[in-house]
Amino acid sequence: MGWKAAQKIIQTWKILRGDNVMIIRGKDKGETGIIKRVFRSQNRVIVGGKNLVKKHVKQTQGNAGGIFTMEAPLHVSNVQIVDPVTGNPCKVGTKYLEDGTKVRVSRGIGASGSIIPRPEILKLRRHPRPNYVGPKDTPMDVVLEKTYDAKTGIGMPDL
Repeated sequence: MGWKAAQKIIQTWKILRGDNVMIIRGKDKGETGIIKRVFRSQNRVIVGGKNLVKKHVKQTQGNAGGIFTMEAPLHVSNVQIVDPVTGNPCKVGTKYLEDGTKVRVSRGIGASGSIIPRPEILKLRRHPRPNYVGPKDTPMDVVLEKTYDAKTGIGMPDL
């Protein structure tokens, strides 16, 4: 499924995968859903269970053909994040707390100004890091070996 390349690619995204959003334009206007996938190169998002279209798939050796219902991507300008306090769509701004952490806050007319939490799904890794020792991994005893002593100057390379 191909789309035209975006005319102006958004540099700083305020909508993330796993956010609760409301569709503000289109055939599903006024409905809310969770963002399943983000296409940053096309400025588009897929909202779970919304903007459903029929897809005709030809039968091949690997799969059975037929007519399938699937979610089509929406342009990011057609969705807005739902304010966690009021439940209305709102714009997103950033703010720094007193301890220096950067958070997203709701802003705009009728917004509560509350903090929009980061989605829990972003804390999970899609591809977990391998936890086995491979042939190119450095052994732990070599890593922890002390090779330079600052007081005596032992281990200092001759420059």
